[in-house]
Amino acid sequence: MKNLKKTVLLAVLLIAVLSCSTRKDTLVSRNFHALTTKYNVLFNGEQAFIKGLEEISSKHKDNYWKRLLIEPITFEDTKIQAPKFKNSIGEEDENKNLTSFELAEEKAIKAVQKHSMNIKGRERNRQIDDAYLLLGKSRYYTQRFIPALEALNYVIAEYPDANLINETKIWRAKTNIRLENEKLAIESLKLLLDVQEGDDKLTDEIKEQAHTAMAMAYAKTDTIQKVIEHLTLATRTHENKEQTARNLFILGQVYSELDRKDSAIVVFQKLADFKKMPYKYRIHSNIELVKNTSADSSSVALIKRFEKLIKNRDNRPYLDKLYYHVAVLHENQDSIADAISYYQKSLKAKDADDYQKTYTFEKLGDIHFKNAEFIKASVFYDSVLQVATEDVVNEKRIRKVKRRHKSLASLGKYENVLKINDSILHIANLPEGEQKIYFENYIAKIKKQDEENAQQQLNALSFGNSFGGGSSISTTNNSGKWYFYNTQAKAFGEAEFQRVWGTRSLEDNWRWSDKTTVSSNDTDVDADNQTNKRYELATYLETIPTDKVAIDSLTFQRNDALYQLGLIYKEQFKNPQLAIKNLERLQTVNTDERLNLPINYHLYQIYTSLNSPKANEYKNVILTKYPDTKYAQIIKYPTKKLAQDEEVDKIADAYKDIYYLYKENKFDEVITKIDVLLPTILESNLLPKFDLLKAYAIGKIKDKETYKTAMEFVALTYANTEEGKKAKEIVKQLN
Repeated sequence: MKNLKKTVLLAVLLIAVLSCSTRKDTLVSRNFHALTTKYNVLFNGEQAFIKGLEEISSKHKDNYWKRLLIEPITFEDTKIQAPKFKNSIGEEDENKNLTSFELAEEKAIKAVQKHSMNIKGRERNRQIDDAYLLLGKSRYYTQRFIPALEALNYVIAEYPDANLINETKIWRAKTNIRLENEKLAIESLKLLLDVQEGDDKLTDEIKEQAHTAMAMAYAKTDTIQKVIEHLTLATRTHENKEQTARNLFILGQVYSELDRKDSAIVVFQKLADFKKMPYKYRIHSNIELVKNTSADSSSVALIKRFEKLIKNRDNRPYLDKLYYHVAVLHENQDSIADAISYYQKSLKAKDADDYQKTYTFEKLGDIHFKNAEFIKASVFYDSVLQVATEDVVNEKRIRKVKRRHKSLASLGKYENVLKINDSILHIANLPEGEQKIYFENYIAKIKKQDEENAQQQLNALSFGNSFGGGSSISTTNNSGKWYFYNTQAKAFGEAEFQRVWGTRSLEDNWRWSDKTTVSSNDTDVDADNQTNKRYELATYLETIPTDKVAIDSLTFQRNDALYQLGLIYKEQFKNPQLAIKNLERLQTVNTDERLNLPINYHLYQIYTSLNSPKANEYKNVILTKYPDTKYAQIIKYPTKKLAQDEEVDKIADAYKDIYYLYKENKFDEVITKIDVLLPTILESNLLPKFDLLKAYAIGKIKDKETYKTAMEFVALTYANTEEGKKAKEIVKQLN
């Protein structure tokens, strides 16, 4: 009896297995493979796909200063290779290290290979179209767009009645967009959106996805009005709140770019007040309201709104941005002190974003620049360049900051020269008695400062001892009353030691900077000897220049700094007041006759731009004292081109013609034409360019030594020009 039961059970199991074959079109077989596909292989694949989406979402970082991407993906620019799911003998490799999307792709392929029931050209497993869609989406996210397109096209061709056919068409369109086939994507999506009748009517979810994809395609072709149209249609339903919020935000950004501020404000206000939307879009919508608000009464309401947002503990991750935009509102209302305060709070905010900092530092630099505080402005512009990462240094805004910082660096250099040389010349010109009084006062000042510093150290020691050798704030192990257990007192001591002695090595006779004169018997050197030199009058009196050559050199440098500052303020920073201040002061101290004419001409130009009658004073000086100069000609005939300028233009044209011959590889002709032209342009500023071009041409047709000789000639003859420096670099390479 037992044997009979076993036989019957085995027979039933055998029949069940045979009836579940992928080659038998039976009810049991269809349902078995459909259920196995859906709840086993495909389930695991979809879970891996969801995990992959979470991973790319965490990697992608939106830059809200720019228009957001409609589809938030940061694709890596690395070479994409197809994953290998099998080892060399066709078995699964247990040690493979697949990404989430590659694992999803593997599961989709497995579902097709093991559970497809393609019988007589018709697929009987209703889950296989889902497997192909998962396959296409997985390949899309691994940037293998051609294989993804093949999988999606297969679904559309072979399963036209599939329940996910519309979603598949949308994914195919998105894949075409990534392949830069925007027109094909737009046409296919238009056909899809035209299906509105009967049983084929599109769901709200599909409409939202289709319009979002259409906006992506039109954004690629820069058809902005169509982008607006489809983003608006995509936000009518809220099936996917994350994408809806994103679409609304981008719609507001597009309106802002088109300077349609009112429309932008309506969109951002709607999103900011929509409590069911993701918070990151709501908080940034509040920020965008500031960017689109003019300096009017609405700024006051926005400031109050932002102060409430700042007090909300949930907004701590956004404090740097909130402080920054409150500062912008204050600056728009000319409350500069409040603006600076909030900009500084933005910089000090915890986890402040580096990109945000570039804007904050730039704003602070601009404020000081407008107030003619150029040295302070330079510091902030330098900070912009320090925090700017490699991916933003080529932005137009950063390049502008870089140029301004470079100009300010030159300004700082000349201001520093002016300040130092003025001080030295002032002291050098004082009578000997007044020089002594000046330095006695200075010595008294530094003595007082040293005493205050010493008292601070004693206070620190007392503070440390009273608390057992450690600061009440410190959390380190400062137990005990020994000096070196007190970190605060120790830090004061180290700072004071370095101020007095500088950096010294741990060695014998460390007090002496020059040990060549120290014998083995000099062990009782008084440490105060070196320190006391700071308090000795002779130390300073000996440094005062008395030699005429040295004083003349300082005077020349001072005058050159005044002249350069006048030109920088006039030409680069458009600050006529400071330009006049430096140039007019230079007039009073200048002894170089060659500078008189250009000084008068620049002052004439500045006062003319200010419509000041004082311009006539400088004009008359030029016309009276220097009537035959080109400056006088410009004043007399402002619309007439100078003969000298016409000659320069002719030489420049000749250089262009010869350069084009060089580009056409006519090197012999280049050398011949330059040799003929050079004797006629010996006074031209373009002479170095011609000689360098000739050297290049020689290098193309002659041997290395001849080329080197030609470059050495340019390097030596025009050593201080750009051409000479370039030739010198080439000679180094040749050597």
